[in-house]
Amino acid sequence: MRNKLRSFGLVGVGVVVGVLISLNFSAVGKDEAPPSTSLPVEELRSFADVFNAIKQGYVEPVPDKKLITNAISGMLSNLDPHSSYLDADAFKDLQVSTQGEFGGLGIEVGMEDGFVKVVSPIEDTPAYKAGIKAGDFIVKLDDTPVQGMALNEAVKRMRGKPKTSIRLTVVRKGEPKPLEITIVRDKIKVQSVKSKLLESGYGYIRVTQFQEETTSDLVKALEKLYAEKPEEGLRGLVLDLRNDPGGLLNSAVGVSAAFLPPKALVVSTDGRTDDAKRKFLAIAEDYQRGRGDVLKDLPAGSRSVPLVVLVNGGSASASEIVAGALQDHKRAVVMGTQTFGKGSVQTVLPLSNNAAIKLTTARYYTPSGRSIQAKGIVPDVIVEETANGGSAHERIREADLNRHLENDKEGAARDTAGALGKSPKKSKGEGEEEPQKPIEFASKNDYQLGQALGLLKAWQLIPKK
Repeated sequence: MRNKLRSFGLVGVGVVVGVLISLNFSAVGKDEAPPSTSLPVEELRSFADVFNAIKQGYVEPVPDKKLITNAISGMLSNLDPHSSYLDADAFKDLQVSTQGEFGGLGIEVGMEDGFVKVVSPIEDTPAYKAGIKAGDFIVKLDDTPVQGMALNEAVKRMRGKPKTSIRLTVVRKGEPKPLEITIVRDKIKVQSVKSKLLESGYGYIRVTQFQEETTSDLVKALEKLYAEKPEEGLRGLVLDLRNDPGGLLNSAVGVSAAFLPPKALVVSTDGRTDDAKRKFLAIAEDYQRGRGDVLKDLPAGSRSVPLVVLVNGGSASASEIVAGALQDHKRAVVMGTQTFGKGSVQTVLPLSNNAAIKLTTARYYTPSGRSIQAKGIVPDVIVEETANGGSAHERIREADLNRHLENDKEGAARDTAGALGKSPKKSKGEGEEEPQKPIEFASKNDYQLGQALGLLKAWQLIPKK
């Protein structure tokens, strides 16, 4: 099976402007032909008739290449929110983006009702600093309306050279009129792993995205934390995956393997083809892709230290794989609010013109066989962003996206225990919502982190068997 496709996995949400695109890279071997399928002759004849009608009668001449490209793009974009056509520039940007340094705005976007919808701004990027929020609708780029524009075209317009600016017209829930936000593009270097000692004996590690070096960066972070407490080690650790939109699949397997027993099942995939049916284990072959075992230097206590995993509605794909694996193996307590629910696999198939198509080919399943798709991971302990149950903004999820795949295990099931992250609004006066500022993760005002630390301390009081 592995000889059929040369692949490496990448998981995330939607399309990211200068950040990430979610997929599984693969290329058909030179000596192999793709499986043959019968072509629908009558439908292709209709396509040819439309093509000829446009060529002969449209008000302005249209190049053949543009017509074919638009047809391919439409064919893919109408399948589900994550299948799409990548032109040569988008494909190149995708390959560069996995290295963690690239140019752009730093927002992850999708398309809804003809407009670009922000899934999440990436921390410490121009879009994040300019105040772009999840759930914002981008209706105009400079002076050009977005409606009717393909997502790839909108993404291309938002890309650009560092230090150049673009004006976004944004419609935001609760705002009486559109907002105009000018953002200066920049070269974005995302720090994949951040860490610090919360207090004596209790460590904190945040994974912002799953990139090529995330697993090795995690090992370095753990080594640093254990070096600060060399004798007694750590008494507890918080792994923060909030607002992590995903990234490389092998890095998600590697992060999971850092806390799980060797050879433990991390995630499985299932689709129509043999290559889509796979199991990924906590072994170097599945997280290092032939580059040796980066976990060989892992501190000995990492696989036994009491662990709390923080998640929210911005935790997607690779984040959900890690949270689901640690939850199913009962290695960690998952705390926060229900995750995004992006549990589908995208495979990138390169084309002869240096472009590619991104095609949804499988679904992800946790070790116990739960489907992540359109549901996500339900935390063991539901904790909202603030003590009064408030949230900085309303979250969108996979199940909110048009044409999303259904959960084949449970349908588009949703829990009602408050884990959806759409918190009850506290109001002042009649119908007036209490304004809330975005939470700064790992700050003294981070309520969820405070609850995680409290749980770890309580853990120490439980008699050990």
